[in-house]
Amino acid sequence: MKIEDLFSVRGKVVVVTGGSRGIGEMIARAYVENGAKVYITARNAAVCDGLAAELSKFGACISIPANLADMAEIDRFAAEIERRETKIDVLFNNAGASWGATFDTFPESGWDKIMDLNVKSVFFMTQRLVKLLEAAGSADDFARVINIGSIDGLHVSGIETYSYAASKAAVLHLTRMMAKNLASRHIAVNAIAPGYFPSKMTAAIPEEWAAESVRATPMKRIGNADDMGGLALYLGSKASGFVCGTVIAVDGGYATTV
Repeated sequence: MKIEDLFSVRGKVVVVTGGSRGIGEMIARAYVENGAKVYITARNAAVCDGLAAELSKFGACISIPANLADMAEIDRFAAEIERRETKIDVLFNNAGASWGATFDTFPESGWDKIMDLNVKSVFFMTQRLVKLLEAAGSADDFARVINIGSIDGLHVSGIETYSYAASKAAVLHLTRMMAKNLASRHIAVNAIAPGYFPSKMTAAIPEEWAAESVRATPMKRIGNADDMGGLALYLGSKASGFVCGTVIAVDGGYATTV
Protein backbone atom coordinates (compact mmCIF):
# COMPACT_ATOMS: atom_id res chain seq x y z
CA MET A 1 0.00 0.00 0.00
CA LYS A 2 1.24 3.49 -0.85
CA ILE A 3 2.18 5.62 2.14
CA GLU A 4 -0.38 8.29 1.20
CA ASP A 5 -3.12 5.63 1.40
CA LEU A 6 -1.74 4.05 4.56
CA PHE A 7 -1.92 7.32 6.51
CA SER A 8 -4.95 8.82 4.77
CA VAL A 9 -8.01 9.98 6.73
CA ARG A 10 -9.72 11.53 3.70
CA GLY A 11 -13.47 11.06 3.76
CA LYS A 12 -13.60 9.85 7.37
CA VAL A 13 -16.23 11.17 9.79
CA VAL A 14 -14.53 12.25 13.01
CA VAL A 15 -15.80 13.52 16.37
CA VAL A 16 -13.49 15.50 18.66
CA THR A 17 -14.79 16.37 22.11
CA GLY A 18 -13.16 19.35 23.77
CA GLY A 19 -12.30 20.28 20.20
CA SER A 20 -12.37 24.07 20.41
CA ARG A 21 -8.86 24.75 21.74
CA GLY A 22 -5.61 23.22 22.95
CA ILE A 23 -5.01 19.59 22.08
CA GLY A 24 -8.55 19.17 20.74
CA GLU A 25 -8.02 22.01 18.29
CA MET A 26 -4.70 20.49 17.16
CA ILE A 27 -6.44 17.20 16.44
CA ALA A 28 -9.45 18.76 14.73
CA ARG A 29 -7.25 20.97 12.55
CA ALA A 30 -5.07 18.01 11.46
CA TYR A 31 -8.11 16.00 10.38
CA VAL A 32 -9.91 18.86 8.62
CA GLU A 33 -6.76 19.85 6.70
CA ASN A 34 -6.34 16.23 5.59
CA GLY A 35 -9.81 15.72 4.17
CA ALA A 36 -11.92 14.40 7.04
CA LYS A 37 -15.33 15.69 8.07
CA VAL A 38 -14.94 16.79 11.69
CA TYR A 39 -17.50 17.50 14.40
CA ILE A 40 -16.21 19.46 17.38
CA THR A 41 -17.90 20.07 20.68
CA ALA A 42 -17.05 22.19 23.73
CA ARG A 43 -18.90 23.95 26.50
CA ASN A 44 -18.14 27.48 25.25
CA ALA A 45 -20.40 27.83 22.21
CA ALA A 46 -18.82 31.04 20.92
CA VAL A 47 -15.29 29.58 20.91
CA CYS A 48 -16.47 26.28 19.43
CA ASP A 49 -18.47 27.98 16.67
CA GLY A 50 -15.57 30.35 15.97
CA LEU A 51 -13.05 27.58 15.44
CA ALA A 52 -15.46 25.62 13.24
CA ALA A 53 -15.92 28.70 11.07
CA GLU A 54 -12.15 29.12 10.80
CA LEU A 55 -11.46 25.47 9.98
CA SER A 56 -14.29 25.38 7.45
CA LYS A 57 -12.06 27.46 5.17
CA PHE A 58 -9.93 24.32 4.78
CA GLY A 59 -12.56 21.58 4.84
CA ALA A 60 -15.64 20.32 6.67
CA CYS A 61 -15.90 21.28 10.36
CA ILE A 62 -19.18 21.42 12.27
CA SER A 63 -19.66 22.81 15.77
CA ILE A 64 -22.18 21.27 18.17
CA PRO A 65 -21.51 22.89 21.57
CA ALA A 66 -22.29 20.78 24.65
CA ASN A 67 -21.29 20.36 28.30
CA LEU A 68 -20.23 16.72 28.41
CA ALA A 69 -20.07 16.61 32.20
CA ASP A 70 -23.88 16.40 31.99
CA MET A 71 -25.44 13.09 30.90
CA ALA A 72 -28.38 14.90 29.27
CA GLU A 73 -25.93 16.93 27.21
CA ILE A 74 -24.08 13.79 26.12
CA ASP A 75 -27.39 12.38 24.93
CA ARG A 76 -28.34 15.61 23.15
CA PHE A 77 -24.98 15.79 21.39
CA ALA A 78 -25.09 12.13 20.35
CA ALA A 79 -28.65 12.50 19.07
CA GLU A 80 -27.57 15.41 16.89
CA ILE A 81 -24.70 13.36 15.44
CA GLU A 82 -27.13 10.49 14.77
CA ARG A 83 -29.44 12.89 12.97
CA ARG A 84 -26.63 13.94 10.64
CA GLU A 85 -24.53 10.79 10.14
CA THR A 86 -24.92 7.05 9.61
CA LYS A 87 -21.42 6.21 10.87
CA ILE A 88 -18.44 7.58 12.81
CA ASP A 89 -14.98 6.44 11.80
CA VAL A 90 -12.99 8.05 14.63
CA LEU A 91 -14.04 9.33 18.06
CA PHE A 92 -11.59 11.39 20.09
CA ASN A 93 -12.60 11.61 23.75
CA ASN A 94 -10.57 14.70 24.57
CA ALA A 95 -12.82 16.90 26.74
CA GLY A 96 -11.22 17.42 30.11
CA ALA A 97 -10.43 19.78 32.95
CA SER A 98 -8.11 20.03 35.93
CA TRP A 99 -8.29 21.23 39.53
CA GLY A 100 -5.40 22.11 41.80
CA ALA A 101 -5.50 22.42 45.59
CA THR A 102 -3.47 21.23 48.56
CA PHE A 103 -4.32 17.87 50.09
CA ASP A 104 -5.84 19.47 53.19
CA THR A 105 -8.05 21.90 51.26
CA PHE A 106 -9.03 19.84 48.22
CA PRO A 107 -12.84 20.16 47.84
CA GLU A 108 -15.43 17.58 46.88
CA SER A 109 -16.49 19.81 43.99
CA GLY A 110 -12.95 19.61 42.62
CA TRP A 111 -13.21 15.84 42.70
CA ASP A 112 -16.67 15.34 41.23
CA LYS A 113 -16.36 17.89 38.43
CA ILE A 114 -13.11 16.42 37.16
CA MET A 115 -14.19 12.80 37.41
CA ASP A 116 -17.50 13.47 35.67
CA LEU A 117 -15.88 15.19 32.70
CA ASN A 118 -12.56 13.36 32.44
CA VAL A 119 -13.73 9.79 33.07
CA LYS A 120 -17.50 9.43 33.10
CA SER A 121 -17.99 11.29 29.83
CA VAL A 122 -15.37 9.16 28.07
CA PHE A 123 -17.29 5.99 28.87
CA PHE A 124 -20.79 7.25 28.24
CA MET A 125 -19.96 9.22 25.09
CA THR A 126 -18.46 6.07 23.61
CA GLN A 127 -21.40 3.97 24.79
CA ARG A 128 -23.85 6.45 23.27
CA LEU A 129 -22.07 6.52 19.89
CA VAL A 130 -21.09 2.84 19.70
CA LYS A 131 -23.69 1.96 17.05
CA LEU A 132 -22.31 4.60 14.69
CA LEU A 133 -18.79 3.34 15.35
CA GLU A 134 -19.89 -0.23 14.64
CA ALA A 135 -21.42 0.95 11.37
CA ALA A 136 -18.03 2.30 10.28
CA GLY A 137 -15.88 -0.62 11.37
CA SER A 138 -15.04 -3.77 9.43
CA ALA A 139 -12.68 -6.71 9.84
CA ASP A 140 -10.25 -5.02 7.43
CA ASP A 141 -10.47 -1.52 8.90
CA PHE A 142 -11.72 -1.02 12.45
CA ALA A 143 -13.41 2.15 13.62
CA ARG A 144 -11.31 3.98 16.19
CA VAL A 145 -11.84 5.39 19.67
CA ILE A 146 -8.91 7.45 20.91
CA ASN A 147 -9.00 8.60 24.52
CA ILE A 148 -6.85 11.52 25.58
CA GLY A 149 -5.20 10.75 28.90
CA SER A 150 -2.09 12.41 30.29
CA ILE A 151 1.39 11.48 31.43
CA ASP A 152 0.02 12.38 34.89
CA GLY A 153 -1.78 9.04 34.66
CA LEU A 154 1.59 7.33 34.12
CA HIS A 155 3.84 9.04 36.67
CA VAL A 156 3.49 11.11 39.83
CA SER A 157 3.31 14.82 39.09
CA GLY A 158 4.89 17.42 41.31
CA ILE A 159 1.69 19.48 41.19
CA GLU A 160 -1.20 18.79 43.59
CA THR A 161 -3.92 17.97 41.08
CA TYR A 162 -5.29 14.89 42.84
CA SER A 163 -8.53 14.33 40.95
CA TYR A 164 -6.91 15.13 37.59
CA ALA A 165 -4.11 12.60 38.07
CA ALA A 166 -6.53 9.96 39.31
CA SER A 167 -8.91 10.65 36.43
CA LYS A 168 -6.19 10.29 33.81
CA ALA A 169 -4.94 7.03 35.31
CA ALA A 170 -8.55 5.87 35.14
CA VAL A 171 -8.82 6.90 31.48
CA LEU A 172 -5.75 4.86 30.58
CA HIS A 173 -7.07 1.71 32.24
CA LEU A 174 -10.57 2.32 30.92
CA THR A 175 -8.97 2.40 27.47
CA ARG A 176 -7.62 -1.12 27.99
CA MET A 177 -10.98 -2.38 29.24
CA MET A 178 -12.81 -0.86 26.30
CA ALA A 179 -10.23 -2.17 23.84
CA LYS A 180 -10.68 -5.73 25.07
CA ASN A 181 -14.45 -5.64 24.83
CA LEU A 182 -15.03 -3.52 21.72
CA ALA A 183 -12.53 -5.20 19.38
CA SER A 184 -15.08 -7.95 18.68
CA ARG A 185 -17.31 -5.18 17.32
CA HIS A 186 -14.58 -3.94 14.96
CA ILE A 187 -13.71 -0.94 17.12
CA ALA A 188 -10.09 -0.39 18.17
CA VAL A 189 -9.58 1.67 21.31
CA ASN A 190 -6.27 3.37 22.14
CA ALA A 191 -5.08 6.31 24.22
CA ILE A 192 -2.72 9.24 23.89
CA ALA A 193 -0.94 10.44 27.03
CA PRO A 194 0.26 13.98 26.29
CA GLY A 195 3.00 15.73 28.18
CA TYR A 196 3.39 19.49 28.22
CA PHE A 197 1.51 21.09 25.31
CA PRO A 198 0.36 24.73 25.11
CA SER A 199 -3.28 24.99 26.24
CA LYS A 200 -5.54 26.89 28.60
CA MET A 201 -4.98 24.14 31.16
CA THR A 202 -1.19 24.23 31.05
CA ALA A 203 -1.25 28.04 31.07
CA ALA A 204 -2.18 27.75 34.76
CA ILE A 205 1.03 25.84 35.56
CA PRO A 206 3.53 27.98 37.51
CA GLU A 207 6.17 29.38 35.19
CA GLU A 208 9.06 28.05 37.27
CA TRP A 209 7.65 24.52 37.26
CA ALA A 210 6.99 24.68 33.52
CA ALA A 211 10.57 25.78 32.83
CA GLU A 212 11.95 23.00 35.01
CA SER A 213 9.84 20.38 33.21
CA VAL A 214 11.30 21.52 29.88
CA ARG A 215 14.83 21.29 31.30
CA ALA A 216 14.07 17.76 32.52
CA THR A 217 12.61 16.63 29.19
CA PRO A 218 15.20 14.76 27.08
CA MET A 219 14.05 16.60 23.93
CA LYS A 220 14.27 19.99 25.74
CA ARG A 221 11.02 21.48 24.47
CA ILE A 222 7.24 21.39 24.81
CA GLY A 223 4.90 19.70 22.36
CA ASN A 224 3.47 21.43 19.30
CA ALA A 225 0.56 21.02 16.90
CA ASP A 226 2.49 18.80 14.48
CA ASP A 227 3.51 16.45 17.29
CA MET A 228 -0.10 15.92 18.33
CA GLY A 229 -1.61 16.06 14.86
CA GLY A 230 0.82 13.49 13.47
CA LEU A 231 0.09 10.96 16.19
CA ALA A 232 -3.66 11.59 15.99
CA LEU A 233 -3.66 11.00 12.23
CA TYR A 234 -1.64 7.80 12.64
CA LEU A 235 -4.09 6.38 15.19
CA GLY A 236 -7.08 7.14 12.96
CA SER A 237 -5.58 5.71 9.76
CA LYS A 238 -4.83 2.25 8.34
CA ALA A 239 -1.24 2.73 9.47
CA SER A 240 -2.34 1.80 13.01
CA GLY A 241 -4.50 -1.11 11.86
CA PHE A 242 -3.07 -3.62 14.38
CA VAL A 243 -2.78 -1.23 17.31
CA CYS A 244 -5.34 -1.86 20.06
CA GLY A 245 -5.38 -1.21 23.82
CA THR A 246 -2.20 0.83 23.63
CA VAL A 247 -1.24 4.04 25.46
CA ILE A 248 1.20 6.24 23.55
CA ALA A 249 2.98 8.95 25.52
CA VAL A 250 3.82 12.04 23.50
CA ASP A 251 5.99 14.01 25.91
CA GLY A 252 9.54 14.19 24.59
CA GLY A 253 10.54 11.38 26.95
CA TYR A 254 9.63 13.16 30.19
CA ALA A 255 7.41 10.60 31.94
CA THR A 256 9.76 7.69 31.39
CA THR A 257 13.03 9.40 32.32
CA VAL A 258 12.31 11.81 35.21
